[in-house]
Amino acid sequence: MNHMEKLLEYARLIVRTGANVQKEQTVVLNCSVENHDFGRMVVDEAYKAGAKDVIVFWNDVKTSRLKYDYASLEVLGNVPAWQAESRNYYAEQKAAVISIIGSDPQAYFGVDSEKLKVSSQASAKAFEPYYKKMMNSDFQWCVAAVPEVKWARKVFPNHSDEEAVAKLWDAILNSVRIGKEDAVKAWEKHNDFLREKCALLNDYHFESFHYKNSLGTDFTLGLQKDHIWEGGGEYTPDQVCFFANMPTEEIFTTPDCYRAEGTLVSSVPLGYQGNLIENFSITFHEGKVTDYRAEKGVEFLKIIIETDEGSNRLGEVALVPYDSPISNTEILFYDTLFDENAACHFALGECYPTTIKDGGKMTEEELKAVGANQSKAHVDFMIGTNDLEITGITKDGCEISVFKNGNWA
Repeated sequence: MNHMEKLLEYARLIVRTGANVQKEQTVVLNCSVENHDFGRMVVDEAYKAGAKDVIVFWNDVKTSRLKYDYASLEVLGNVPAWQAESRNYYAEQKAAVISIIGSDPQAYFGVDSEKLKVSSQASAKAFEPYYKKMMNSDFQWCVAAVPEVKWARKVFPNHSDEEAVAKLWDAILNSVRIGKEDAVKAWEKHNDFLREKCALLNDYHFESFHYKNSLGTDFTLGLQKDHIWEGGGEYTPDQVCFFANMPTEEIFTTPDCYRAEGTLVSSVPLGYQGNLIENFSITFHEGKVTDYRAEKGVEFLKIIIETDEGSNRLGEVALVPYDSPISNTEILFYDTLFDENAACHFALGECYPTTIKDGGKMTEEELKAVGANQSKAHVDFMIGTNDLEITGITKDGCEISVFKNGNWA
């Protein structure tokens, strides 16, 4: 299989397995202008899958950077009504949403952090109906990646532009199981493995987890009383299966946002709004962030934590073995889509209601009442290491090893 054949298979995989586009369904594609050729492949595959219409929103990080450099806080804090109406409208119509990402991980380095904060808060508020429906799996959505030169050079700094992009392409395609066997069958097999792990954890139905490793993580997390572990394919209310992330190696659920004690220490840098947050730690008491530190990018960690009332509590806990395909590449991607699938991680902010019994039927207030965090933010950060120990505590106080030396016990 040559490179072009792999790209075509990747586009088909995203459309037919990732987003699982249905006959006569509208598709929304978000794609950067640098990746226009691959974006067009996805559009072509979406129509071949039976899409009624494909709406494309092209984005350009360089133009966005110029806006941050020159526009006022007033302008950055205002999302035009038509933009909000457009995104929220397609969510209401249950369009399948495909996002092709891949940009310079430090695109906004040097931008005034207050501008980033104001813009982030304005977007979260304007697009809240869209994000609520997305987190509730009301429509299919899929995020996948394509290389960009500056991103590739960040990952492979000792290579030329062309060599770095080629190596990043290889890493991405391998991570989504393209090139070795039938990709669709490979994803079906992978999905079965993740489902088995979910079933095992759901049978135990742990009360809490305790985390500890040599980086300094020493943390106890309460799990929401009706939590459900999910992983691999998710389902819409119409029972359409889709994969929100390609790749995905995690299984995840909802913590009790009022029960978190201790400190979590990052194991890899976190890319946020075109900036890197490095070597950071977050301390919790009674579920709430009480302290945070970072060697670099602490101002951006502050933006995340202060987004709103719920962004200083946890909304997701995810398990990923250290011995996993992405981790074994020993590549630091500087992108959460990949790095979160190489290590155990948490998310500050919004929970996934689908990971709670009857959560999809609950109101925001009902979810908050049962410890399911509500926020306009959802930001993953990685804490997994090769010596991470996770102990599960059952309702009757029994302690069972879940992870040992970074892997499934």
